[in-house]
Amino acid sequence: MARRVLRVLVVLVLVVAIVVALLWWQQRRLVYFPDPSEVPPAADVVDGAQDVELHTEDGLTLGAWFVPAAPARGEPDRRTAVLVAPGNGGNRAGRAGFAEQLRRSGFAVLLLDYRGYGGNPGSPSEEGLALDALAAVDALADLGFPPERTIYFGESLGTGVVAALQAVRPPAGVVLRSPFTELADVGAEHYPWLPVRLLLRDDFPVSDHLAATDVPVTVVYGDRDSVVPTRLSEQVADEAPTLFERVVIEGADHNDPVMFGPRVARAVARLADAVR
Repeated sequence: MARRVLRVLVVLVLVVAIVVALLWWQQRRLVYFPDPSEVPPAADVVDGAQDVELHTEDGLTLGAWFVPAAPARGEPDRRTAVLVAPGNGGNRAGRAGFAEQLRRSGFAVLLLDYRGYGGNPGSPSEEGLALDALAAVDALADLGFPPERTIYFGESLGTGVVAALQAVRPPAGVVLRSPFTELADVGAEHYPWLPVRLLLRDDFPVSDHLAATDVPVTVVYGDRDSVVPTRLSEQVADEAPTLFERVVIEGADHNDPVMFGPRVARAVARLADAVR
């Protein structure tokens, strides 16, 4: 009997070890959900938009879209760009509507697609996305928008990208839409039976990156978020030392249309007007 129990225990340990090893090896498939499809030319989707190339420090050439400002009646040309760092799914074509909202608010917009997204080469990782964002900042500077005339907008996973970016290339301001404190906190919420903190290779420590910032920060989140728990976004806002505004959208889930709509664009405009 003792030998049988020992054999069962050994088998269970081996099974658990194999599962953990597979999860560690394949974990980025649980973090990143790129749509690798080629996107159409920018001007076919957004009137007046331009295709631009981003050149990363590790030798990749990435596609992105630049959307010039086209202020609606009554809106000024804010002479400021918004760098949009998206979440972990889709590609830039899915953010075209949000770019329209921003351009009508008087902003130029750069829609970033990370490596592996939207027909771009490479595979996503925390280090890789950081390089992609730096290349986007360089491209905007070449287009006449240096960091001091740029708002970094991060959506979900993109909040981790811009939180790290602002620490090395400080912008005029940062808007975090549906941020988390660190990626492990989100993983622990969705996979409570796994040792997420031990397994996770990509950290995206938003709160840590913001701890020493002097850049004004706006935090936007829905109070019915089923992807990033609302309490994590609340904590980011509570701990941000330079919080400009907290915008809570009642009844909104993570990817509801309102989270890409005029209320979010107006929050960006308020921040930009305050820091000019």
